[in-house]
Amino acid sequence: MSREFVMGLDIGTTSVKACVFDLHGKVIAEAEQMNSFHYPQQGWSEQDPVEIERSAVLAIRDAIDKASIEKEELISLGFSAAMHSLVCVNEEGKPLSPGLIWADGRSYPQAEKIKKTMGSAIFSKTGTPIHPMTPFMKLLWMKENNYEPYQQAAYFMSIKEYLLLCWFGERVIDYSMASATGLFNPAILDWEDELLELAGIRKKQLSKIVPPTEVLSGIKKEIAAEMGISEEMPFVMGAADGQLANLGIGAILPGEVAVSVGTSGAIRQLTKGVKIDENQQTFCYSFTADTSIIGGPTNNGGIVLQWLKDLLNDQRSFPEFLGDAEKVAPGAEGILFLPYLNGERAPIWNQQAKGNFYGVSITHKKEHFIRAVLEGITLNLYQIGKALESLAGEPEKIYVNGGLARSPLWLQMMADIFEAEIYVSESHHSAAWGAAWTALVGIGKVSSFEEIKKNIPMDAPVLPNKENSQTYKALYENYEKLAKDIEKFF
Repeated sequence: MSREFVMGLDIGTTSVKACVFDLHGKVIAEAEQMNSFHYPQQGWSEQDPVEIERSAVLAIRDAIDKASIEKEELISLGFSAAMHSLVCVNEEGKPLSPGLIWADGRSYPQAEKIKKTMGSAIFSKTGTPIHPMTPFMKLLWMKENNYEPYQQAAYFMSIKEYLLLCWFGERVIDYSMASATGLFNPAILDWEDELLELAGIRKKQLSKIVPPTEVLSGIKKEIAAEMGISEEMPFVMGAADGQLANLGIGAILPGEVAVSVGTSGAIRQLTKGVKIDENQQTFCYSFTADTSIIGGPTNNGGIVLQWLKDLLNDQRSFPEFLGDAEKVAPGAEGILFLPYLNGERAPIWNQQAKGNFYGVSITHKKEHFIRAVLEGITLNLYQIGKALESLAGEPEKIYVNGGLARSPLWLQMMADIFEAEIYVSESHHSAAWGAAWTALVGIGKVSSFEEIKKNIPMDAPVLPNKENSQTYKALYENYEKLAKDIEKFF
């Protein structure tokens, strides 16, 4: 019997990762290509879609080589991608602009104006917060600033869509990526005409909306040759990285919450139908025709720890650096840290938010600051989780993935602050496995998304420490007050 493997391609902000899995979720090989960033002005954040497309091809080739598999043994590939990027493209499919990514804040004035005038009405239709991250706001900025690529563009698309256009000559977008644009109405699973008019664009300039299980075939011969795959191999649309990270770690039933912390972070839960938060603290993005993901993203995950490490000029490895925090008891001896270094999305949705250390005294050392930063990131996630609870109820199980999930100290902190058992997959590639599983559903190799639960290798859960939980409960009350009081100074 011939062997069978499946691939998940995760087109992230920091890198493109290609993972080859067996059909039970075991990682056979992985390859990563780093992406570069460009910051032409304060608050602008761009990437080159051509570079990312090339990175994706190389990552696929490299993963197949490392896996030592025959091209016929790879039966499908599913896509995962970071949300909220926007590229202006001409009639021939060539980019006219860089990719404006989620972190690009240039449309802050447009977002503030919309928020004050018609923000609630738009949010109630789309479930997508009014924020500079969204392509909707980026388009408004382009329109109001006579941005030349916008004026010349035949099409507007995410970096993921650009890859699909390069490889298949098709303009397609899945429900979740469409939902993240801020131009999509999940109730009708289609673009919202009123918002297209506001953005000054036409429906034909956007891609055709398809389910995550949509099969793509007919990859260009020269691309297949570069990748080292069979030209006949079916690809499957997949979805946004948030939805697929939940799927890939098994957080797919009511009461099951997934927390991802990489460069940024998010806390999310899959739900039936559409659930839109009247307080506008959380998002609601479609996944399939009848399921959505609700949750909140933070701009400030591992990037804040990297900032502190660089600031302290600490040359050690990350595990050694974080290890210093273990010298300090929960509460960092009085230091509270608001982790808003990059502005913030959920739960405050304020691009002007700034980070703060509160309670610093002469006795505090480096290890106190490391502990306080870790706790600040986690308390912020907990605050987002509280907003999510009001929509979805108290979590019964918390699954964690992302770079910080490799830190035992942080996993214990999560268990203590959330007062819950924390479940971690043996693999740190949840979004890629979610994309690969979607591919298996799409080609009919497996019968359902739910079946993935039998195919996720899990570590033993991390249990909360009751004493630490009591300390953090008191600390969170102060954190919440401080976060609220300081907002007027941003």
